Amino acid sequence: MNTWEANIRKVVPYTPGEQPNEPDMIKLNTNENPYPPAPGVTKALKEIHTDTLRLYPDPTAGDLVHAIAQNYGLKDEQVFVGVGSDDVLAMSFLTFFNSEKPVLFPDITYSFYDVWADLFRIPYECKALDENFCIRKEDYFGENGGIIFPNPNAPTGVELPLSDIEEILQHNQDVIVIVDEAYVDFGTQSALPLIEKYENLLVVQTFSKSRSMAGMRIGFALACPKLIKYLNDVKYSFNSYTMNRTSIAAGVAAIKDQEYFLETCGKIIETREWTKKELRKLGFYFEESKANFIFAAHKNCPAEKLFQALREQHIYVRYFPGGRTGNHLRITIGTRNEMEVFINFVGEYLKKENLWKF
Repeated sequence: MNTWEANIRKVVPYTPGEQPNEPDMIKLNTNENPYPPAPGVTKALKEIHTDTLRLYPDPTAGDLVHAIAQNYGLKDEQVFVGVGSDDVLAMSFLTFFNSEKPVLFPDITYSFYDVWADLFRIPYECKALDENFCIRKEDYFGENGGIIFPNPNAPTGVELPLSDIEEILQHNQDVIVIVDEAYVDFGTQSALPLIEKYENLLVVQTFSKSRSMAGMRIGFALACPKLIKYLNDVKYSFNSYTMNRTSIAAGVAAIKDQEYFLETCGKIIETREWTKKELRKLGFYFEESKANFIFAAHKNCPAEKLFQALREQHIYVRYFPGGRTGNHLRITIGTRNEMEVFINFVGEYLKKENLWKF
């Protein structure tokens, strides 16, 4: 090792989901929305004058903050925006988790959490999910330096009831509790109503899933004004211009079209429930998902074998090797047609391999 390497911050980085780009693929591996953004987004982008790109954007992203606040019935000072929910969550780790006590989060969850903790030198403890992949609220009642968990959880899709979240808050009024709601719009009850009651609660959401804007990178946090001020103080300490002009304009257009938002979420929920029924017929089992994906395993077919067989057909799902998740596939919900192709292939594969009796 060179002497200068002794002072390098070394981390094991997060591995993002594979992003293949093939014309005939069915992409069910990174939980993107199968439907395009709201029609107003196209109009907003066409109306942007390229000459304005020579100018810095509004550092407050005021138009977007105001549109989000209006949509959720909040004040502007209760909203923080960032470059995707990853950026917002990382900023939140840096801002709020500065105790010598460990931050708590589930052992099976969004795999960025331990990466950020290591990056920022934050002590942490992972709390094991129960045998049904559910968060045990009692595990979060002890002394800690902060709490974060997704709801519904990822990659399991399992929802934590709002009453359990409130119990966790009641036992943790001296630390910040972050609820990561990337998938909340597909059937889970948001913790948003609790932010007026608990000033230590931060709710984080994204435009990437339910608003079909993964390519624009827009995330946001909702909380009491004091928490939002602390987040902005940290943001302005290293990058004042996190949101570009196109993202701000597209985000405003997306958040304003509530009718389209509800329509596409409804389609995904309907297709998810149909896919659950078909998977069960084929011998798969899984916990009830309230997300835009299903975390499934098969009674006889190894997940890795099916993952490779699907991949050869340019059907991409996510495989998590090792541990308790090693025989599971996370299957994003696509359009009804895409899911029918997926189900038909899986059925034929299981039949060919004599892994299921029809």
